[in-house]
Amino acid sequence: MKSNCLNLRTIFMAAFAVTVSFCLTTDATAQAKPKGKPWPAPADAIAKKSPVKGADAIKEGKELYAQHCKSCHGAKGQGDGAKADKLDITPGDFTSAESAKVSEGEMYWKTTQGRKPMPAFKDKLTDNERWSVIMYVKSLK
Repeated sequence: MKSNCLNLRTIFMAAFAVTVSFCLTTDATAQAKPKGKPWPAPADAIAKKSPVKGADAIKEGKELYAQHCKSCHGAKGQGDGAKADKLDITPGDFTSAESAKVSEGEMYWKTTQGRKPMPAFKDKLTDNERWSVIMYVKSLK
C-alpha cells in the first residue's frame, strides 16, 4: 500500500511540474510576441484632423469597432482580442502611452492603408466611418 501511495504522489508531482512549466512557458511566449516593424505615416497624413467630432461620432465608432476591430484589438482596445494569439505580432494597445502619442491623422492613414496582419479598411468603411472609429479609439486612452 505504501509503494502505491508513493507512486501516486510521484505521478501527481510530475504532472503538477509539467502543468506549471507549460503555463509559465505559454505566458512567457505570449508576452514575448513582437510589436511589429516601425510603420511611419507620411507627414501630410499625420497632420490631418478628423472632420467628425462629438458623442455621435464616438458612438458610431464604438459600434464599428465592435464589428471590425475588437476581434484583434480587444473589447477595451488593449490588443488582447480573441484573434490576437493567432497573429505573428501584437495588435496595437490603444490604451498605452505610446498609442496616445499617435495623431488622429496617422491612425486614420494606417486604418485606411492597412498592413499585414491588419487589413486595409479603405474599401470596407467610408471615410467618415473610419474617422468615427478613430475618434472612438482615441477616447479609450
